[in-house]
Amino acid sequence: MKEDILTIKGIEFKSRFWIGTGKYKDFEETAKAIEASGSDVVTVAVRRVNITDRKSPNLLDYINPSKYKILPNTAGCYNVEDALRYSRLAREAGVSDMIKLEVIGDEKTLFPDVIGLLKATEILAKEGFIVFPYTNDDPVMARRLEDAGAAAVMPLGAPIGSGLGVRNPYNIKIILEFAKVPVIVDAGVGTASDAAVAMELGCDAVLINTAVAGAKEPILMAEAIKHAVLAGRLAFKAGRISKKLYATASSPIEGML
Repeated sequence: MKEDILTIKGIEFKSRFWIGTGKYKDFEETAKAIEASGSDVVTVAVRRVNITDRKSPNLLDYINPSKYKILPNTAGCYNVEDALRYSRLAREAGVSDMIKLEVIGDEKTLFPDVIGLLKATEILAKEGFIVFPYTNDDPVMARRLEDAGAAAVMPLGAPIGSGLGVRNPYNIKIILEFAKVPVIVDAGVGTASDAAVAMELGCDAVLINTAVAGAKEPILMAEAIKHAVLAGRLAFKAGRISKKLYATASSPIEGML
């Protein structure tokens, strides 16, 4: 699968498992999980990482920028203004032109404010950002985000941190059918099999945090999901058999004596 490179806006991504950095017990465990994941994309929350005071202990000290692509995110932003502010701060600090854009609309469900998200996507795309918006599994909104300049769309599989897996694969399939940009499932994955399902649907990548950080053995789970993402991608490319109501003999009976 070495030739199976995901390219977005001219940037090559070797891994289709992108990993988050929240909820680990310490920076050392975070670094070990990232290593075990095989990912080359690491997302960090701008609001939770001190990117201006380099004298303080910092997650970025544990992430080798020559080995990993840092994807800042606007987690915790509940309005367009905050999302724009932290996106610009990350770029001005030299972290990245890429941004995983979150504009949250509800504190309990953490569902996106899609109206605010669309507005922020359009503004940041015009400013030259490579925007990865976190959105609902809504095909119409995915299309509008793409039209607004999103470099990829990131529909949720289920609510953030829920571990429910891909609850509506049919919506994801519709998004995939019409999208002209990569589709990356973000949120809701609970274990390796959930990641495999997303990849078997044809998603270009998955972004996962809680399923790894919240596991009893985070490093082991990171490795498990690494293999699941690869297996799911291979299965998608191979093409599964169609589902049938009745049995079909593995050895055809025609021609048997």
